[in-house]
This record gives sequence, C-alpha cells and structure tokens, in this order.
Amino acid sequence: MVNETMLGELFNLGGTMLLNQQGFDLWADGYDQTVQLSEENQQYPFAGYKDILNKIFNEVMQVKASTVLDIGFGTGVLTAKLYEQGHMIYGFDFSSKMMAIAQEKMPQANLLEWDLSNGLPATLMNKQYDAIVSTYALHHFTDEQKVTYITQLLQQLTPNGKILIGDVAFQTREQLEQCRQDSKGYWDDDEFYFVHEELKTSLQDRCQLQFYPISHCGGVLVISNCTEVDR
Repeated sequence: MVNETMLGELFNLGGTMLLNQQGFDLWADGYDQTVQLSEENQQYPFAGYKDILNKIFNEVMQVKASTVLDIGFGTGVLTAKLYEQGHMIYGFDFSSKMMAIAQEKMPQANLLEWDLSNGLPATLMNKQYDAIVSTYALHHFTDEQKVTYITQLLQQLTPNGKILIGDVAFQTREQLEQCRQDSKGYWDDDEFYFVHEELKTSLQDRCQLQFYPISHCGGVLVISNCTEVDR
C-alpha cells in the first residue's frame, strides 16, 4: 500500500513543475506509472482514471472514423486507442518529450508542440471536429479562463460534435473542499478543478452540459452546442 508521503512526493513532481515545459519533459517517462499508482490506490488526483478514459473513448466511438482534436494529449494513452480504430487524430501538447512518445504510437497523427495557454494553433482552427477531447490538462486554467476556452472550442465543433473533458472534477464546491481535506499533504493548490454546478451556471445559454461522476475526485464533462429547441 502506498502511503501519503510517497504520493505527495510523486505529485509534487507533477504539481510544482507542471506549468513549464521542462517539468513536463522530466515527468514524461514516469507519467503513466504515476497515474497508475494513484488510480490503484483510489487516491486524488487520478482515482477512476481508466474509467474516465473509457467513458470518453465510448463517446467518441459513436461516430465512425471521426475527426478528433486532443488538447494536451500527453503520452497518447487515449488517442492512440482511437487512432487504432481509424479515427483521424489532431492534437497538441507543450512537452516535446511526451509528443515524441505519442507520435511513436500514432505515426500518421497530426500532432503539434504548442502551449495550450496560447489558445488554439491557427493551423487547427480551420477545421471542425466531431470530438474535442482533453484529459487532465484544462485544470491549469482558472474558472474564468475555462469558460472562455470552452466557448472558443464550441465554435470548432461539427453540428453534432462534442467536447469531452475528463479531469479532476466535482458536482459541487462542497465535494471539492472535502476532497481537499482528505488529500492534505499532496493537494495541488496551483490547479483549478472543475465544479459542475458552477461551470453550468457560467455557460448557461451557450451550450448543453452534462457531468458524469466517475470517482470521488474525477469525472467526465460532455459539452455540445445548443440546438434551436434549447435556445
């Protein structure tokens, strides 16, 4: 059994350095192992990780040979599976080392090295996507920045397209605060986690938003443009 001290050391590696490229590159080799460690022990932040990816995978698979944009694809754990199923993969990540790992898994994928804080690369904005996916990347944005970013992403969807976000996420602010208390010693105060109730209020009238809780600290947000009936 892994104790909190060990988890704290691992997530400090991923937490204090995550917002710079060198930190991501240093973490790349052990990234998937770190995720597995947290998931197996049902610990924040990656409890429910595989189920979260499975939920997104199954959502994307509803459209055959779809066009998928992955924001912050990391080592390509999710999109490599979609790539194998014949989906056309576009994506960006600002770690050159993680990008190299992902590109090896998906030789024909259209992957770019890009800092997501700069918005969308111009070369990707002239396309529309059946699915825009992001796992454990957008929590680096403040709540206000998330709203702005999601609003921009909605414009890049096909008429029936979806934004699928898997991340540390909670139904209510109270649940987030409880998880913070339960995870003392390795909670990352530099990250801003999703709260469904608050995000839904901020995006009201702009889109349809559903939240699927997967674990005590993670879930999937499914976002799509409003139809005329919804307006």
